Amino acid sequence: MGLIVFLIQRRIPVGLSILAGGTLIWFFQSRSLWVLARSAEETLKLPRTWDLLLCLYFVCCLEVELRTSGSLKGLVKTLRNIFSTNKVTLAVMPAFLGLLPSIGGARFSAPIVEEAGEGIEVSKEEKSAINLWFRHIFEFSNPLVPGMILACGVANISIGELIDEVGWVTIMSFIIGWIYLIRPLKITDNKKATNYEHDKTIDWASLFLAFGPILLSFFLIVGFGLAASVSMGAVVLMFIPLYRFFKRPVKIYEVFLKSLDWKLFLNVLFILYFIQILTNIGTFDQIVSFFKSSPLPESVIIACLSFIFGLMTGMNQAFIAIVVPIVAIMDPGNALLVGTTIVFGQAGQMITPTHMCVLITVDYFKSDMGRTIWKCGVLSFWLVTLYSLVEFCRYLLSSLA
Repeated sequence: MGLIVFLIQRRIPVGLSILAGGTLIWFFQSRSLWVLARSAEETLKLPRTWDLLLCLYFVCCLEVELRTSGSLKGLVKTLRNIFSTNKVTLAVMPAFLGLLPSIGGARFSAPIVEEAGEGIEVSKEEKSAINLWFRHIFEFSNPLVPGMILACGVANISIGELIDEVGWVTIMSFIIGWIYLIRPLKITDNKKATNYEHDKTIDWASLFLAFGPILLSFFLIVGFGLAASVSMGAVVLMFIPLYRFFKRPVKIYEVFLKSLDWKLFLNVLFILYFIQILTNIGTFDQIVSFFKSSPLPESVIIACLSFIFGLMTGMNQAFIAIVVPIVAIMDPGNALLVGTTIVFGQAGQMITPTHMCVLITVDYFKSDMGRTIWKCGVLSFWLVTLYSLVEFCRYLLSSLA
């Protein structure tokens, strides 16, 4: 991880930096060329690889549709009229779009944050941190998050039990995000950032054309169980004639050609390859064995494992798939330990360049990754600290009772 951070700070592309870190681990643990070849083959054969890449591509297509049709600008203007200030939109829209279980969704909320930032003194790193943080606040309470579904299935607890245990973390995440990221922002242009004219106009067409794709994707993924890539591709195609119907036509060649961000796609592919290398050489298994043999309390072990694997994989489902089976063996049916896994794993996930949303967001805003991760790191520190304090107080109260 140190090598990865060092190379990124030297402006080496993120994907190559992460691959270099994986290669270093491979050199000390394996040095088998067969492992590298097998990992590459498995990465290319895994359905999640192509689902992720295609989903990300179609999200980029949808973003081009919204931007070139003028619907994105109309959406932000309407939200400003409703909330009176764009500062609310900066926090609310990434949070709302985070309800959609799509890895590429950070690319969709990023242009809305960009548009809502007009008239507000907000840096590229602050925009990136806002997009990242608020997009993930529902990871602790959204029953449609794949990681939550997986955790409950492995640990043999209901989703309702898990939400009862950690659902309050969503509220806490929003509050600390608002205090640290939104509240300090200064409005520099009232005309652009506030509803200073008390305009109550609502652009219903923009609302439909912006929220329609999200709601339809949600329906296709949840109602029909379609893959995210298939759902997003269908939505992109279905909305092209609708833009024309609302007299906001988009150029089809622009939609599909301007969305081909090869640098971004290669970075994503390298991250998935990195995870597969670590899986095949047994790095994850060794870390688990080390902590399981330590004399630490089980809650501390789970917290440490979750944070480390969140940091190393950057994927919600990955750290859950590794850690929750250990929870199921240690203490079957313990919703608190499962909740601890999610909270600490999410904290690790928010401060690593292997997290797809970090990569996508930093790439969109052209922000400094180190400074962006630092801001998310401060929030993650307060998240796990407050969570630990609350759970410790709950433990003391239950002991006294």
